[in-house]
Amino acid sequence: MRYPSLNIFADAAPKALAAKGPFAVVLLEDEAEVDSTIQHCLNAGFSDVIVAGHSELLPKADDGLHLVALDIHDQGAFCDMVNAVIQAKPTSWIHYCYNAEYLFFPFCETRNVRELTEFNNEERRDTIMTYVVDLYSNDLGQHPNAVSREQAYFDRAGYYALQRVSQDGKPLERQLDFFGGLRWRFEEHVPWLKRRIDRVGMFKAHSGLKLQEDHTFNDAEYNTYSCPWHHNISATICSFRTAKALITNPGSKYAIPHFWWKGSEKFNWNSNQLMEHGLMEPGQWF
Repeated sequence: MRYPSLNIFADAAPKALAAKGPFAVVLLEDEAEVDSTIQHCLNAGFSDVIVAGHSELLPKADDGLHLVALDIHDQGAFCDMVNAVIQAKPTSWIHYCYNAEYLFFPFCETRNVRELTEFNNEERRDTIMTYVVDLYSNDLGQHPNAVSREQAYFDRAGYYALQRVSQDGKPLERQLDFFGGLRWRFEEHVPWLKRRIDRVGMFKAHSGLKLQEDHTFNDAEYNTYSCPWHHNISATICSFRTAKALITNPGSKYAIPHFWWKGSEKFNWNSNQLMEHGLMEPGQWF
């Protein structure tokens, strides 16, 4: 189904989307790996996939997708898109990502997102913290946009977290700012407010919930990395997005000959590799 504007989609969504979800929202910034990103969401078991982007970037055939014409580069557009789904389907689980980004969670090779969200419901937990793991090609001559699923590498080290504080300088309970990957190694090319790699990329909607432009929510509990009584399951969003930006932006493209370093490791496209490096954890899910 195609929607020529976000407003038209928002009006139709309560009836057009499946009764319960979970739902995936794919935000298109460019042409890179659009099909593979959508297929990854379908394979994960999402009941509906909503694809939003400029009309020229949207797939020509909808094939059961919900295609929304929207310029994601407009200020606040990604928030408006996700918040429209929240408003249409409160109590449903929602995942959002950009093109050339891929959700991985523990045991995702044998378990789907429905099993993941059911487990989190049993844990009385309404969010799954996701960490953005930067992917990049090891050969920018062969892959000038830094994107190659066959030759994808990631940083196995160099990650850290700092205490998140309120506007008056007080520590926020169970909230941390996480850093690492290409945004850490090339931080001189990344604005401070864009350096965090934590994103609540999987969450359960409720009435009044809103995604904000810094990828946090207006509900403080949704920004926590775990519940008070034990560690929770976490996930990763493996993403070419930062690599694409660094190799495209005029201020950085000529200053970066390659992304390779001693901490680079070939990505095997499986959850076990990510868990072994501590980039996500199963919590109590075994």
